[in-house]
Amino acid sequence: MDSLVITGGQRLNGRVRIGGAKNAALPILAATLLGGGECTISNLPQVRDVATMLMLLSLLGVSVKQEEGRVVIDATRVHSLEAPYDLVKTMRASILVLGPLLTRFGEAVVSLPGGCAIGPRPVDLHLEGLRKLGATVSVDYGYIRARAAKLEGRRIDFEIPTVTGTENLMMAACLAKGTTVINNAAMEPEIVDLADFLIKRGARISGAGSGRLVVEGVPALHGAEHEVIPDRIEAGTYLMAGAMTGGRVEVDRCVPEHLDVVISKLRQCGAELSEEARSIAIEAEPRLRAQDVQTFPYPGFPTDLQAQMMALLCLAEGTSVMTESVFAGRFLHVPELRRMGAAITVDGHRAVVKGLGRLTGAPVMASDLRASAALLLAGLAAEGETRISRIYHLERGYERIEDKLQGLGASVRREGSGHE
Repeated sequence: MDSLVITGGQRLNGRVRIGGAKNAALPILAATLLGGGECTISNLPQVRDVATMLMLLSLLGVSVKQEEGRVVIDATRVHSLEAPYDLVKTMRASILVLGPLLTRFGEAVVSLPGGCAIGPRPVDLHLEGLRKLGATVSVDYGYIRARAAKLEGRRIDFEIPTVTGTENLMMAACLAKGTTVINNAAMEPEIVDLADFLIKRGARISGAGSGRLVVEGVPALHGAEHEVIPDRIEAGTYLMAGAMTGGRVEVDRCVPEHLDVVISKLRQCGAELSEEARSIAIEAEPRLRAQDVQTFPYPGFPTDLQAQMMALLCLAEGTSVMTESVFAGRFLHVPELRRMGAAITVDGHRAVVKGLGRLTGAPVMASDLRASAALLLAGLAAEGETRISRIYHLERGYERIEDKLQGLGASVRREGSGHE
């Protein structure tokens, strides 16, 4: 199992190019199952989760031709309607094949999903929504089994916004009979990107990016070309890396408006940011100001940047309160940050961070994808050497992160342990 070894204290300087959004690419790849015809998807991030989704599509019988940065997919022939445990256990987004398989073929068998250990994220809202569209759904022996001769459009009211739930039901509604209205829909840019791809394929969708999503079912979808949007979480991570190390980092090929709340919060912390049409530059002194932060669904502060922001607040002057409102159990990085000298106390969904202005290198272990990024940022700013184990979590969502950080002047290297 490989580790990352970071020698901290280097000011990061330079430009880093952002890749495609993992959280947009995964539902778009799942959406290729909705019909035949070639779909060419470009700006795909070269990360483990995307490789897993492509492997799952191939297992279902889909034609997958990979080229650098893009993939050509043709789901005209699908010979299996089952997403097995061996693949689904490694990635929660595998649940996204459920809606497309069910609405196109009338049947789907999908293992209950796995992924990061950041608390319970039940799929009840997905299943309840599919039942409202007319499906018979059961959960037996760890598998979701769904059947429907023909889904029919209905009104679906989510109690809380759910990103994957909105995506799954939007895809299922594309081939349903009649009109489906999803109220309290999630509004993330990745959902808008999925809707744009589906519309290119012939779907009739309005309201993407708002809390009310309307889908008029069509008989079939065709092929299309699509470029995945830039990854706002990757962009936010590099902005925080620049701020924590007191350097100047320009994040290129991003969408600044997708990060409005993050940019605002970093400015409140004392960082200087400038925005262009497709880039953001950040400069900051290493000692920033404490700020309270609360995560919310988009357009609020993203839960996927909570751990990274907490690492930054460990260096800030004063006391900050981090409130996690989206996922329970998403403070697994706290004990590891404490190993690096952080002063953090946790009470339920709130963490109080006393900024000490200093972190020290230590051996730490990643528990999930975003926790990995937080420990990496902490290591970049810490005194001495930090060794992060279980970096396979990091590889699920960040492409070429060592190369990109080295390009900014960081001292980062990979080492293999030779054992699991």
